[in-house]
Amino acid sequence: MKLVFAGTPEVAVPALDALIASDRHEVAAVVTRPDAPAGRGRRLVASPVAERAEEAGIEVLKPVRPRDEDFLARLREIAPDCCPVVAYGALLPRVALDVPARGWVNLHFSLLPAWRGAAPVQHAVMAGDEITGASTFLIEEGLDSGPVYGTVTERVRPTDTSGDLLTRLAFAGGGLLAATMDGIADGALQAVPQPADGVSLAPKITVEDARVDWSAPALRVDRVVRGCTPAPGAWTVFRGERLKLIQVALAPDRTDLAPRDLAVGKNSVHVGSGSHAVQLLWVQAQGKKPMRAADWARGARIAAGERLDA
Repeated sequence: MKLVFAGTPEVAVPALDALIASDRHEVAAVVTRPDAPAGRGRRLVASPVAERAEEAGIEVLKPVRPRDEDFLARLREIAPDCCPVVAYGALLPRVALDVPARGWVNLHFSLLPAWRGAAPVQHAVMAGDEITGASTFLIEEGLDSGPVYGTVTERVRPTDTSGDLLTRLAFAGGGLLAATMDGIADGALQAVPQPADGVSLAPKITVEDARVDWSAPALRVDRVVRGCTPAPGAWTVFRGERLKLIQVALAPDRTDLAPRDLAVGKNSVHVGSGSHAVQLLWVQAQGKKPMRAADWARGARIAAGERLDA
């Protein structure tokens, strides 16, 4: 099939690579979000998908809105058979959905209908799911509600951050998307409607969502930290300033600390939660680089009886 691939961030690149490597399909063009300011100089930078497409000599389209008439006209000129999508980042209007004969097929990083929305992997980690995966489905105008072509499963490991899990899913999902394109081309693959039961939503995680509630059980604290790593980053407050929590560990043997109580040892920092203590391993103070929690505590000269802020 002739394909137009739509995607933007780094997580979409493995799927694009899988389609470029296929000897059965032609990636005629790539659709991605416009260049965005990045870094201290706020210089405009192309998306990872745009950079990969340019390396491969593939035409790159960067509409401000996918309903822009210039973009739609070019899409009609290319006349793709199908448009595979991975984390494109913009809502596709009906006028765009109607262009490819075999529709737009999205790779979504959950086992649909679970975790429909912008942050499925983060929500899976924060909810304590033991198994998650990726799904390919035909895009409709609803939120991730279209019929499913295929799935691949992935175990959530006890120490997984959302970044760890998403990296594995990006590569497994890339293979799934390529196989889905093969099945659609052969006419051997039929999309199956999603069940009405088991629907859950995964809205974008806000900075406020990522603030740790120390009255919650330690297991919940651990899941929030892992689920919000690398973005938006879990955090708490100490002496009125934000403290980013990069890595923590459960400390079930420490039950002597009330929520937010700090216990600083020579090489350890523990915080009380709603159940048992949590050990801080890596943190990042405001304006500082990431560091071991014990080094941060030494530098902060934490006094006996000090606590994290409410």
